[in-house]
Amino acid sequence: MFLLLFFSLALGYPAPAAGKMAWQAAALGAPRYVPVTRYDPKRDPQADLVKALAEAKRTGRRVLLEVGGDWCSWCHVMDKLFADHADVRALRERNFVTLKINMSPANENRAFLSLYHRIPGYPFLFVLDADGKLVHPQRANVFEDGDIYNVPSFAHFLTVYGPSPVPVNARALAEACLDE
Repeated sequence: MFLLLFFSLALGYPAPAAGKMAWQAAALGAPRYVPVTRYDPKRDPQADLVKALAEAKRTGRRVLLEVGGDWCSWCHVMDKLFADHADVRALRERNFVTLKINMSPANENRAFLSLYHRIPGYPFLFVLDADGKLVHPQRANVFEDGDIYNVPSFAHFLTVYGPSPVPVNARALAEACLDE
């Protein structure tokens, strides 16, 4: 504990409170982004977006808005996809700050959603850059495969619209070279 106190003072960090781990104390010093992982009608999506954009800038990622609600069966299928496939979840977390936006009778978030593309069905995805500019609107139904989502198709989407996408023509060229 003495060494931790010494280095805290020497580096200008506040000393951790008694009983706190060093990483907990460091985390308390800087506010951390807490992802919005539920469709909550009480949330303010504009305030949540401001925080998500700040996190996207800080981490070099894009923002993935997932619009839906607890009433939406395919929203739960999407949640299950990420729960069951750690590789796809890691790809999403590496490339995106994810923000769930509620759309339900309790709160349709019309003012917020009117800023974006018309939503023909749910869930609906919007990819934004770190400045909040719309990069791509995406219907989730294109990933449907029976009663689940097609994992490779979803992973492809998360790769192509990530912060440093590989141009499709460059990818096709690379794949063609591998086939020869």
